[in-house]
Amino acid sequence: MPRSPQEFYKKMAVDKGKTDNFHNKKLGKKGEKKALSYLKRTGWKILENNYKTPFGEIDIIANKGETIAFIEVKTRLSDNYGLPSEAVSNERKLRYIRGANYFFTNKIIDCTVRFDIIEVFRGELNHIENAFSQ
Repeated sequence: MPRSPQEFYKKMAVDKGKTDNFHNKKLGKKGEKKALSYLKRTGWKILENNYKTPFGEIDIIANKGETIAFIEVKTRLSDNYGLPSEAVSNERKLRYIRGANYFFTNKIIDCTVRFDIIEVFRGELNHIENAFSQ
């Protein structure tokens, strides 16, 4: 139990951060689920979901025809911090490119590689193909 007003507000801020993080993760998972459903419905084969690399996690790796897409899914309920796709930083893009190189380690696959973003904004899905390049 906090003993002073400062301790009380400090605890409130920490607890709010935990709650926000929980809700953000839950929202992100819902967005990924929606993106997976959309990709399957439109003929994509899911190769990996939440693929872990030494450089970070890749949300979805999917293939359709001769194309393998590394897909970042961003979900937002409001545009207070911009559109979902605007949250994909240059650092995140570089991690995806490194993650793709890692995925192809010891594999011989003749394909076109693409980096896409699927943004889920207020429940609507927008698939941005070739959102960034190698």
